[in-house]
Parts: sequence; structure tokens; C-alpha cells
Amino acid sequence: MTLDQVIVTDALAAKAADVLIHVDVAGVSHVRQQAQDRFLVYADDPAGTANRVSFDQGGQDSNAEIKREAIHNPIIRNRLRIVNTCIVRLCNWTIHGMLSSMEPETPGELISLLLAERGWDQKALAAVVAIDPGNLNRMIAGKRRLDAFAAIALSDALGVPAERFLNLQQANDLATARTAVGTSPERATRAALFGSLPITEMIHRGWLNAESVRDVAKIESELTRFFGVTSVAEIEILPHAAKKTNTTSPVSFSQLAWIYRVQQIARGMVVARPYSRAVLIAALEKLKALLRSAEEARKVPRILAEAGVRFVIVESLKSAKMDGVCFWINATSPVIGMSLRFDRIDNFWFVLIHEIEHVLRGHGRVNIVVDAELEGDRAGVGDTLSNDERIANQAAANFCVPANLVEKFIAIKAPMFSQRDVLGFAAMLGVHPGLIVGQLQRRTGRYDLLRNHLARIRSIVSPGAIVDGWGDVAPVHV
Repeated sequence: MTLDQVIVTDALAAKAADVLIHVDVAGVSHVRQQAQDRFLVYADDPAGTANRVSFDQGGQDSNAEIKREAIHNPIIRNRLRIVNTCIVRLCNWTIHGMLSSMEPETPGELISLLLAERGWDQKALAAVVAIDPGNLNRMIAGKRRLDAFAAIALSDALGVPAERFLNLQQANDLATARTAVGTSPERATRAALFGSLPITEMIHRGWLNAESVRDVAKIESELTRFFGVTSVAEIEILPHAAKKTNTTSPVSFSQLAWIYRVQQIARGMVVARPYSRAVLIAALEKLKALLRSAEEARKVPRILAEAGVRFVIVESLKSAKMDGVCFWINATSPVIGMSLRFDRIDNFWFVLIHEIEHVLRGHGRVNIVVDAELEGDRAGVGDTLSNDERIANQAAANFCVPANLVEKFIAIKAPMFSQRDVLGFAAMLGVHPGLIVGQLQRRTGRYDLLRNHLARIRSIVSPGAIVDGWGDVAPVHV
């Protein structure tokens, strides 16, 4: 029999009185109320039929009129009073079984059910566990937290693991806190931003105008400015924000921030003329003439500007591992961004020509071409690369040192590559020895080979270029 099937009659009331177990019911008033809310009363009528009356919380059903009449019926009111008194005391009857099977939600509910099972009252339990009766009463009523010491004492007395009392207390504390504080979408958004972006590094680099990562309001304001949105919820790294940056390959949040910085700087640049593909093709010959000496690389920014190409150098964020990027601000304004992540002459020329090849082929007009970790297989012509990347890699390698000549040199000289042979081969091709060494290292996997010829390049190129990083903060257009 379930609670909803109980028929309260005078006989039942008498039966209840016979089987009452005199226990204190403080702390289980919620059980009593819950039971009354669902209790069914059958009122006898002269005809011998039963009118079913449901006292549920909603109170909205076809028996509403009967309910109103029943509530004013002194017999039924008396029976309900008996029900309220007996609901947790009919331990030897069906109701007790139902109450025992109810899962307690607080430590007080659990204690009350265990007391009912044992026929104890609160005073007896307080004496057993050596707890002040008033404090025990407040614990059961949910007005005092149950601590670890009380949990151990109750565990010894009632035979229930102390962890169960503490788990119920913790769950109740969380439920109370959620009711009081509520959930905060702002906290989740803030966690996503601070957990995904290198905020501290962006502050240090001057990308965000804030004194400290602890100045949350200022940082959120600066992030909206940096990403060009009106609220932090619109920043595209967030799961539900609209994606504004389309790239040829997936990018990390750090890489996306680096791309945004290149875009900001490039928009504020002024070049002498609109882009001309013919002029850029002609510029390749001028660039070819610069390969003989590392110092000649200082002319690169001017040659690109004369072709209408905006050239930007932005130091990579530590976790981004960006090498280069190619995109277009408009139909006549291509942009090449480089990080000079490897300060070596061979890497500089390879990445530069790689990005120039993208510009010449119109890549990056729709989707930004992202070149990260452009080394090893990513700098080759394997099947794992897109066709655009294979073409750009091949053009870059052949521009520095024709592939067929490198292969012939390796076939003749391997496995011994003397400095004299490398210098002679470089002189014959009219290029810096570091370009030969770079190709040999990549093709043979011997990255310790003649490293002294890998000249540093950043200090040579930077004076004539727009640079952001290494202590410099470039002017930006946001």
C-alpha cells in the first residue's frame, strides 16, 4: 500500500493511536507536509459512497469544489490533524516502510529517520553522543551545520558511516549556496577567457592596457577593444560567439590573438602604392640579389612596400609557435606577417618567400593563411599538406637553393660535409652559406651541422620594418 492509497477513517485513527511510538518529530515537519500535500481523504456520505478528495499543493483539479467543502468539514479536519501527528509515528505500519525508503536530503532528515527506526528521542541520542540537546535539535532542524566531530559521534551511535552525514551536509551547503548566490554566466565566460588566452603575456606585451591580471573589469574592457567587439560574450574564442576569423587551418586561441595583433598593426600602416602583382614578381629578382649577405636583408621591408605589400614583424606568443601569416585587408592590400621565431637566416628567407608565394597566388583573400611550426614535414611537399602549402614550400626552397643542386651536392659529399665544401658551394650559387647549411640540416636531420653559419637576422631586418615585440610596442589601429 502506498501513501496515496491510505483511507483515513475513524477506525484507522483509532488504529494509529494504538500503534503510536512516542518519538520527537522535530526536524521532519517537511516530511509531514509532503505527506499531507499528497494525502487522499475519503469522506463518508449518507449514501455510502466515497468522495475522493486530493490535498495536493497545486489544488487544481476536478475535485476542487469537494475539497473546499471537505476543508470546512470538522470530521475531515480532525482526521487531517491525526494524520499530521501520526505520519512519522506509524512505524509498525505501511507508512513507516514508505518513510524509511525515502532518501534523506540533509543530515537532519537522516538522523530523524534513524531515530524513528530505533524508537529513540533526541534527548536520548544527545546523551549517547555527548552533544548538547539544543545543538542536536538545531542540527536536525537544519539550523546548525554538522561538523566532522559530530559525524563521527553519530556514526558510532547510529551505525551509519560518518562520510554519509558529511556528504549530506556538503550537498545541503551547496544547494543553499546556489539558492543564495545563483549561477553566474559571467564567471563561466571569465574562466573561458582567462583560461584560454595568455592574459599576463598580452599585458606584458602592451596589447592590453591593464596593470594586473587581477583587474578583471579593466581586462574585460581591454579584451573587447582588442577583439573589436562590444561585449566579452562576443569574443570569438567563446563557444557560442560568432566566428569572425576564417583560417585555412584550425588555430589555437594564442595563435588567434597573434593574428589579431598583426591585423591591427597592418590596418594602420601606410604603403606607397596599391599592390601590384607584376611589381612583386619583379621584386623577386631584387630579393634574390640579397641572398649573398645577411646584412642585405635590411632592404626587404622597403622592397615589399614598393610592391604594395604590408610587411609586419610580430613576436610570437610563447604558446602560439607562429611563423607567418598571409591575408588581405582589401582587394589591393595584401599583408605578410612574420614572427622570426627562429632568428636564423635560412628560416627568415624560407618563411618570407613562402608567404610571398601565397600573395602571388591570391591565397588569403577569403581565408587567412596560417603558417605555424613551419619546419620538418610542414616545410616539405608531402601528401599530408594542402596543395597550396606544398606549392609555397617548394617555391621557398628553390628560391634559396635549387632542390636539384642540393640533392646532387648531398649525393657527392655525404656523409661528410666540410666547411670548405659548403663555402665553395655557396659561393658558386651566390648565396649565404647559412642557406646551404639550413637545407642540409633539414634534409639529413643533422641539426648540429655547421651551425655557426646560421647568421642571426632579426637585428638586421627590424630597423626598417614595423616591429611589435622584444620590448617594442607597435602603433595599432583598433
